[in-house]
Amino acid sequence: MTINDAVFGELEFNGYDWIGRKTIDFFAEEVIVSLMIRGEEDGQFEEEQYSTYNSFFANWNELQQDISASLLEYYKQTRRDLGYNVEDNENYPLIEKNDQLLDKITLVGMFIADKDLMEILDIGLMFDCTWDSENGLGICFVQGKITEVGYQDVVI
Repeated sequence: MTINDAVFGELEFNGYDWIGRKTIDFFAEEVIVSLMIRGEEDGQFEEEQYSTYNSFFANWNELQQDISASLLEYYKQTRRDLGYNVEDNENYPLIEKNDQLLDKITLVGMFIADKDLMEILDIGLMFDCTWDSENGLGICFVQGKITEVGYQDVVI
């Protein structure tokens, strides 16, 4: 089943979520991401999903700075935890600045939760990254604040 939502655009139901595509300007680069919206087969979304989505993008420019800073801190911590701050590893090079990190990540997905999840996650972003192609990166947001950074599976 396919619908064309006024806010989310063209979506197809996969049995659990509605899936579509969205073009996002991420640090002056246009990227096309998978847009996943939790919802029922009837295609009726909750008002909270619309307001969360609209609020998120109303603050997108500021949020990008928070995203890159949080991802950089997560990377540095992971690198330390694995001992690569002592012993070099080509998959985990020394990265100290946001622009160095941005060269190693790609925004690939966005998840919009329903009311049942909104206390722990209302929006999640998923990234592919060069140092962990299997697990990638995920960032969880609640009311525009980053609540968790980890593998992509923290988002869904």
